[in-house]
Amino acid sequence: MGSLLLQLIYNGLVEGAILALAGLGATLVWGIQRVANFAHGDYMTLGAYVAFLLDVTWSLNLVVAAIGAAVATAALAVGLHFVLLRPLRGRGLVALSLITVGLGLVLRNALFMVAGSQPRQYAFNQTAVIDLRFIRVAPAELWTGVAALVAVPAIAAMLAWTTLGKTMRAVADNRDLAEIAGIDTDGIGLYVWIVAGALAGLGGAMLALVQGTFDPNLGFNVLFLILTVVVLGGIGNAFGALLGGLVLGLVMEVSTWPPLFGGVPTQYQPVVGFVVLILLLMFRPQGLLGKARVL
Repeated sequence: MGSLLLQLIYNGLVEGAILALAGLGATLVWGIQRVANFAHGDYMTLGAYVAFLLDVTWSLNLVVAAIGAAVATAALAVGLHFVLLRPLRGRGLVALSLITVGLGLVLRNALFMVAGSQPRQYAFNQTAVIDLRFIRVAPAELWTGVAALVAVPAIAAMLAWTTLGKTMRAVADNRDLAEIAGIDTDGIGLYVWIVAGALAGLGGAMLALVQGTFDPNLGFNVLFLILTVVVLGGIGNAFGALLGGLVLGLVMEVSTWPPLFGGVPTQYQPVVGFVVLILLLMFRPQGLLGKARVL
């Protein structure tokens, strides 16, 4: 029974790390650009398909494919920022949010038209199992866990210790005060889209690898969880998003543990996330690390 709990904790940390990376990009975009990007999940899907193209069609290493996915998605995010979102800035939050809803729909259907609806799978053995004595993991889960162990601390260190990271947090925390202090908030916006797009592409490749198979609905299916991570961590709070993702992943996985009131069926894990969101909004609406503000 103890090994099952360890297994669930491991799975929760891996899933939580993916949600944390995706949620971090979304919360930075909101905090700095004031854009509630409902297309963020579809950015993840695009990253998953770019990695598929590089890994399966071009037979490149999966690590190279994941890096390529991050670069391609960052380029897409920057391009859409300049072509679509930046010119429409100032039209109001609701209008801009609707634009991102439509953008996500366009991206999703474009992938359906180009790549088809059939499930895709990376050139990776999804049936093998590695026995780590206390837990048993698939190689895909193991490599995703390793990638998370590298990516999450690296992005946390960037935010904590680099000038760019500190500037991003300053603008996200108080944009007006940052402008008074002389920070080029428009210039920082470019870096935010690069970081958010890269994290979405990497997260999409990791999510597709863990799931085994994926289709153009990959990112849309987890969009609600990504938004939950943003609210859970505190809207606009980068470290909050990292913490919120890990907490949400752990709660959803551990909730299926049988000794815990019989365990929640795995298909109802998103419902658990919804309950967590409701409880948070009732008792701590500012999130785990955020300040009291709402969208």
